[in-house]
Amino acid sequence: MTGTPPGTPLRVGLVGYGLAGSVFHAPLIAATDGLVLDTVVTANPDRQRQARAEFPDVRLTATADDLFDRADALDLVVVASPNKTHVPLATAALKAGLPVVVDKPVAGTAAEARELAALADERGLLLSVFQNRRWDNDFLTLRSLLADGELGDVWRFESRFERWRPQPKGGWRESGDPAEIGGLLYDLGSHVVDQALVLFGPATEVYAETDVRRPGAQTDDDTFIALTHASGVRSHLYVSATTAQLGPRFRVLGSKAGYVKYGLDPQEAALRDGKRPGTDAGFGVEPESLWGRTGSGESPLTGGGRPVPTLRGDYPAYYAAVARSLREGTAAPVTALEAAAALDVLEAARRSAREKVTVTL
Repeated sequence: MTGTPPGTPLRVGLVGYGLAGSVFHAPLIAATDGLVLDTVVTANPDRQRQARAEFPDVRLTATADDLFDRADALDLVVVASPNKTHVPLATAALKAGLPVVVDKPVAGTAAEARELAALADERGLLLSVFQNRRWDNDFLTLRSLLADGELGDVWRFESRFERWRPQPKGGWRESGDPAEIGGLLYDLGSHVVDQALVLFGPATEVYAETDVRRPGAQTDDDTFIALTHASGVRSHLYVSATTAQLGPRFRVLGSKAGYVKYGLDPQEAALRDGKRPGTDAGFGVEPESLWGRTGSGESPLTGGGRPVPTLRGDYPAYYAAVARSLREGTAAPVTALEAAAALDVLEAARRSAREKVTVTL
């Protein structure tokens, strides 16, 4: 629980102003009632200028230590820096007495995630992981279909997060150094695994294939993960930067019907284009031409089945839930222990691909 007086915005310090910080966290924080972006930590002069242009009143500092020295003036720290810094920065923030949001993956191992969770519990502080794709439009729509029993008992869940990027972009996300925690398994894989676990519960078996396909690539850029859930559902998850023809985002097969949905949620593209929730009326809304379809024995590609209106995507809901947690002591929207369960799967997938075995959890 924060000590900030009721009605006073909670002050947020944001560590990192690269892709995650500038495109996702800063705009979503600014759009959330009850939160204010107080400080941005970046040593990069260009990013400092960008932050100042977008948020004229924001404080700028070059180091996280400067932020932690002002811990009493803040109510929340958001860690949106490179993956290898997540654990040390989150640890330092918690030890400084500050609640923390950490971008995914929260850590390189499930053990580290559980250690962070234990530290947060010991200090009585919020620790949440930014899994924004729980608020993707297609995921929200699928959850609604499942809750209404539209598909019956789900037998197989196929999820694809595919891109066509034949030339590596470089940077730490594509580094071959294991310390960087790069590669698609831990990047996009963090999303598709988290979604599968939320929908269908814990996994009992994991099989994976990881490949380095592109010339000059240093880490996995084409990965497949198969999960057997304790519920009996089988999930087939694909993440790739090498997909010249994109498959359906979701294909869900049940005892009564199936659901097929193409296209990515539009919120990331909108944020990259400078659109903002609360000011852009169409934020998170998908055109009817991209709606998924549900039915049985029919091909959605030839117009078979029934169109299912896609619910509005709602990334702002994550930080609204964080603000409620801080004000009212409600549960975090995504916990570190949930993130640890996903890391159990990612670690098993890495071992499966390396040893060419199915791993039992």
